[in-house]
Amino acid sequence: MRHKVDGRLFGRPANQRKALLKGIVTALFENQRIETTVAKAKEARRIAERMITFGIKGDLHSKRQVFSYISDRAVASKLFSEIAPRFSGRNGGYLRIVQTRNRLKDSAPMAVLEFIDYEAIKQVKGKAKKEAKAGKEAKDEKAEKKEKPAKKEKKEKKEKE
Repeated sequence: MRHKVDGRLFGRPANQRKALLKGIVTALFENQRIETTVAKAKEARRIAERMITFGIKGDLHSKRQVFSYISDRAVASKLFSEIAPRFSGRNGGYLRIVQTRNRLKDSAPMAVLEFIDYEAIKQVKGKAKKEAKAGKEAKDEKAEKKEKPAKKEKKEKKEKE
């Protein structure tokens, strides 16, 4: 019996279990939201919240702790520059687990692991994409107006061919 033994084993050896959780946490920081099983989400949340707390501290020791766990430098720098500042006023509870469905193959309960401010960030990114797309279309229209008539004729000939 495993009385008072902390953590889930997932039926894997230690090195595979650590690699699995590192991959889940890295994917979470990269994508801001992931879908996985409930047990994996609960275990990954423990580690991810610890990493965010290190990111809020931001000192050299914290950076070394994070870099020892997250192998992708871009994701680790994203943690310190984008993710941690969003939660600087909080004392914990940076992530939420929302149970969604049962997986078809093995009926495993699935959950979405996401940051608590995911919806607000999603809306801001959506607005930025719309504005960027509108700006790009405006530039294309200006470029077409600025083209000389001779260039337009050459383009039309190429299109006909």
